[in-house]
Amino acid sequence: MLPKIIIGVLVVICIFVIGLFIIGNLNPDPQCPNPLIFQTPIDITKATSLLYPGQIRGGDFKPHGGFRFDNSKNDEIEVRIPIDSKFVSASRYLEQGEVQYLFDFELPCGIMYRFDHLLTLTPKFAEIVKDLPKPKENDSRTSGLKQKVNLTKGEIIATGVGIRRNQNVFVDFGVYDMRGKMFQGPRQNGICWFNLLSKEDEAKIKRLPPADSQSGSQSTLCKP
Repeated sequence: MLPKIIIGVLVVICIFVIGLFIIGNLNPDPQCPNPLIFQTPIDITKATSLLYPGQIRGGDFKPHGGFRFDNSKNDEIEVRIPIDSKFVSASRYLEQGEVQYLFDFELPCGIMYRFDHLLTLTPKFAEIVKDLPKPKENDSRTSGLKQKVNLTKGEIIATGVGIRRNQNVFVDFGVYDMRGKMFQGPRQNGICWFNLLSKEDEAKIKRLPPADSQSGSQSTLCKP
């Protein structure tokens, strides 16, 4: 027979697990809108090529995609909120000595999306992130915001993207599904966001040439 102390510990663990199960079922995540549609966060007519989510770029797996704007200057590109959501965390870091911003947003139903390589922020967002840690080269670790900010589809986040010093005009955009699982990180939770756009916008972006010369349109997340 098991010692009483071991039995007692097992009983406590069982009660704890049952409690978590009950709480989880009493407070389930809200259902996502059906259909779940994102507004395209950039002006597609200015995009010259498309980065595919779920491919090797620069020798590393990238769960996010993005857009290039080779016919535009850095400060000619606006980035907008694609769906009503909450601004939850951010990073301010240096790349090639230039300040870059990475922003994370969440939907109540368990979907997260992220922009990276934001360059010029609107005054509203510059104020929200003014207390972020001092930027360091290639250190894009995010910090949770002290106060989460509710945002409305169409709000302008940034009016410039990419790296100005070499006229590299691009923005990264990734979507991550956290429903029914722990968020392990972008690598594990990334999804293909093409079919979250309207059918018209999905068709437009798929007509863009692939931006990466090595992987092209190959993707572990996006079906042909």
